[in-house]
Amino acid sequence: MARKYFGTDGVRGLVGAGPITPEFVMRLGYAAGNVLAKGSAAKGGRPTVLIGKDTRISGYMLEAALEAGFSAAGVDVMLAGPMPTPAIAYLTRALRLQAGVVISASHNPFQDNGIKFFSEHGTKLPDAVELEIEEMIDQPMGCVASEKLGRATRLRDAQGRYIEFCKGTFPNELDLRGLKIVVDCAHGAAYNIAPHVFHELGAEVIELGTKPDGFNINAGVGATAPKAMAQAVVEHEADLGIALDGDADRLIMCDASGRLYNGDELLYVMVRARMATGPVAGAVGTLMTNMALEVAFKEMGIGFARAKVGDRYVLEMMQERGWLFGGEGSGHLLALDKHTTGDGIVSALQVLSALKRGNQSLEACCSGLQLYPQTLINVRVAPGFKWNDHAAVVAEKEAVEAELGERGRVLIRPSGTEPLVRVMVEAKEPGLAENMARRIAARFEV
Repeated sequence: MARKYFGTDGVRGLVGAGPITPEFVMRLGYAAGNVLAKGSAAKGGRPTVLIGKDTRISGYMLEAALEAGFSAAGVDVMLAGPMPTPAIAYLTRALRLQAGVVISASHNPFQDNGIKFFSEHGTKLPDAVELEIEEMIDQPMGCVASEKLGRATRLRDAQGRYIEFCKGTFPNELDLRGLKIVVDCAHGAAYNIAPHVFHELGAEVIELGTKPDGFNINAGVGATAPKAMAQAVVEHEADLGIALDGDADRLIMCDASGRLYNGDELLYVMVRARMATGPVAGAVGTLMTNMALEVAFKEMGIGFARAKVGDRYVLEMMQERGWLFGGEGSGHLLALDKHTTGDGIVSALQVLSALKRGNQSLEACCSGLQLYPQTLINVRVAPGFKWNDHAAVVAEKEAVEAELGERGRVLIRPSGTEPLVRVMVEAKEPGLAENMARRIAARFEV
């Protein structure tokens, strides 16, 4: 059954335009509340959900709408205020609640917002549950009797609980003393959490992106604009930089020189370090993961598999294979022995523990991985165009793949939102990727 409202990461869009309107979000809360109430009734309890949000101005409005919808369905609500997405996943599980809800559009600008759900286990809702919620959204909205209405309470010390959880994923025998770290929170949900985590573990912290005003989330800072962090590292003569996105589930880092390290490189550091304590069965990337990582893992005797783009699909494949590690080049990183979902702060701590244990720099830890040059060309096409029915494109793709052999790879995939086809080529030799990508792109015009 096709999804009508839920995408790969919840419901998302421009605030004020469907579906991100107060009326729709209230109905969403009511529908979700009814679905969750059924499961709770089977266990003999009253359902309670936790709501967190990032720092967008629209969060206040959408929080109130969700609260009203849940209350009308007879579901109690706990309000956590501005909190990272992975924090809500953790607290939902730790407090034994029926679900967690995050109001955030992650790395998008402040004009956008979204709603995503976590199950009682701190994982994203199963497809079947999301579809059940979707079926109820378009039904007439009702209201339980007054004596059954849900109540709303504020969760005390949500930040402190999560700070302690994050610190608990860092080895007890290690600390961050002697390190000066720039921590960029993108004026987002981690602004009052991430600096405390690294400071309490002993680091000297230089804060960046920790003054949200409702409108500046992800604006020129954070994981989607990491040059600001890199510049601050150089200016402050810091040892490292850590950049999170608006809801703190992405991570990009840099070293003392300001050299940036993406998710593929950081996943390599995490997996390589974990091998020192025992075998690692495998790791999951995506269709966009750099081929150099796949080659490096193969040489290390580690299995590797590619999922569709999106941390949801990475997690699903990790669970299917029973593997603990996965990630995307964009900075979504997962270590399932530390958390149930991607977490920028926790991932940064895993990288830092690797540096500390090996007494190495980030550059040294990545020395065994040299990313292949990658060229991505967006080709505008007619709506509904199917590239694999275009004989000239298919022939050129096959010719390029034959020439590359094991020295690179080709990926052609349509955009999910625009009439574009993305042509990506990776090749070990500089210049080869660009030349071959242009060869394939040119065939679209034939």
